[in-house]
Amino acid sequence: MSDEHARITPSELLAGRQLLTRAFLEDLGPFPGLDLTEAALGDTAFDGTIVARQDGVVCGLAIAAAAFEMRGVGEIAQGVEDGFVVSAGTKLLRVRGRAADIFAAERTALNVLQRLSGTATLTRTFVDAIEGSKAVIVDTRKTTPGMRALQRWAVRCGGGSNHRFGLFDEAMLKDNHIAAAGDIATAVAAIRAHAGDGTRIHVEADTLEQVEAATDAGADVVLLDNMAPDDLRAAVALVAGRAVTEASGGITLDTVAAIAATGVDRISIGALTHSAPAFDASLDAGRSQP
Repeated sequence: MSDEHARITPSELLAGRQLLTRAFLEDLGPFPGLDLTEAALGDTAFDGTIVARQDGVVCGLAIAAAAFEMRGVGEIAQGVEDGFVVSAGTKLLRVRGRAADIFAAERTALNVLQRLSGTATLTRTFVDAIEGSKAVIVDTRKTTPGMRALQRWAVRCGGGSNHRFGLFDEAMLKDNHIAAAGDIATAVAAIRAHAGDGTRIHVEADTLEQVEAATDAGADVVLLDNMAPDDLRAAVALVAGRAVTEASGGITLDTVAAIAATGVDRISIGALTHSAPAFDASLDAGRSQP
């Protein structure tokens, strides 16, 4: 994976800082916030390090660093870069400053880091499982509200790629859309008339008949929903390169390799963002006087 693939974009960093602002309001109350434990600490200084407690792919250090910076922590240094594969015991981020400032940011920083690293780690597991195939692992819109930009970044850190961001940038016709429009050809034509020829259109297909109809209608991506491997192979042959083929629905680590072997271009997995286990990391803090 290239450094460029894992690098956070300015818009994603902005989304992260906005998320942190809301998270601090939850944890500390209205600005400037109140930590009832702070009175016991005074101006005691702490030197702390966030340490990985498991092997995996780290993602979210840029946001964790921003969390400490936003609470006034004076010294912040990353031990590794986002997207790196780390082992248990790796020192991820060092912070030095007032103990009260560090502890005010600790839980929020860890919450984001653990969730994003969990997604990156699960994504890498799926990517490794289909090594040697042409298929690409992609995410879905099944993200935590308010965290989509960051979770998409985490998928890239894990070596995956991103699906459409939302309802506004690409069209997707699912079974209910098709039922409401009448048929696939009518639905595709309506989107082209409304949004223009440059709009990328995905069409969900449950059967080979729908695959043929979607391809003939000019779909850019044919989403092969919950198809068995034999049907996926037949669908890939039917599309014959006229559209991107994407397998989706109920895909697990036990089934993903067989699905990739059918020749599909992409495999979308909602679990990357809605069910990834949290990555285990913690802040170890050592005390020193100012």
